[in-house]
Amino acid sequence: MAFLILADGTVFEGKSMGAQGRVIGETVFTTGMTGYLETLTDPSYYGQIVTQTFPLIGNYGVIPEDFESKKSHIKGYIVRELCDRPSNFRCNGTLDEFLKKQNITGLYGIDTRALTKILRETGVMNGMIVSDDVCPVVDEKLLDEIKSFSIRNAVSSVQNAMIDSPLEKGVFPEKTFYKKRNPQENKNRKIALFDFGAKANIQRELEKRGCDVHVVGFDAPASFIISEKFDGVMLSNGPGDPEENTGIINEIKKLCDYNRDKKNGNGIPIFGICLGHQMLALANGGKTVKLKYGHRGGNHPVKDLKTSRVYISSQNHGYAVDNDNLPANAVLRFINCNDETCEGLDYKDIPAFSVQFHPEACGGPLDTNYLFDRFMDMMQV
Repeated sequence: MAFLILADGTVFEGKSMGAQGRVIGETVFTTGMTGYLETLTDPSYYGQIVTQTFPLIGNYGVIPEDFESKKSHIKGYIVRELCDRPSNFRCNGTLDEFLKKQNITGLYGIDTRALTKILRETGVMNGMIVSDDVCPVVDEKLLDEIKSFSIRNAVSSVQNAMIDSPLEKGVFPEKTFYKKRNPQENKNRKIALFDFGAKANIQRELEKRGCDVHVVGFDAPASFIISEKFDGVMLSNGPGDPEENTGIINEIKKLCDYNRDKKNGNGIPIFGICLGHQMLALANGGKTVKLKYGHRGGNHPVKDLKTSRVYISSQNHGYAVDNDNLPANAVLRFINCNDETCEGLDYKDIPAFSVQFHPEACGGPLDTNYLFDRFMDMMQV
């Protein structure tokens, strides 16, 4: 047996999967019909208990080649029906085996539709998964314990989550934030990819376009980026409250100030995705807000205000740039068609743009993959 206890006292009874134990996290839902492996290995879900709204999960098993990072960072996992006999020629184990190996506690067999409705009405809330034959007494003490949980130091907690690592540690100066690749032949653009919890497919999309990608840690200073003469900077996705990352935001501001000084040429184009989008806005004087239940899934419509074209996007975020407090030097480029929240910004005085959704989506829609080509066009070869 296993139980989900929400902070409001609601209890769901199901069956245990994955590791045994008791975990507390922020309970969220994602509407993706596929891509559960990418969800499980996306560092942006750090500290969260993830509920899949699609009823059957695990049917194609575990495929390490599809992972977005080296491990899972979620707190817990909830599905309606668990497939324990996957069928796929690339399958390398079951979902239950993966969760046990990753020490993730989960449950299945609950009414995930009812849970999702609660989270939509009340907003995301903390929850506790308990794998035990008997549900613990749900009293004030237990609920206070659940309510007291908060996600802190999220970005630093998922540092070095990237996979694909023929990378060697370097030092500048006396720091280990830089992982330098071996020299790449036939690469014409040198990109600094800030790892705030980056999905591996961001790096893959850049390398597909002939980029020599250098992964740098969240604590890399702007002076290093400037001194290394990078052709472009990618600000990755990541977990947690963007406003918590004051040090990172300050370094992004320095990069933006450098670009303003170089506005007549030789600036460093910047492309921000998800958390990178939010922190770029904060660095330029904008503000962010926490959404009621966030946007998570592969079916979110966004509208390009410049062309009036609507795209289907993959998203995973609980915060958004505040429409009423956009950076003064930015123009709203994309909005969410469901709630009209900010989904993208173009900057007027620096070579930079950012989006809240995931153009590198995998699995997910590829409608907005062209934004990587836009980034390429911004850089001088």
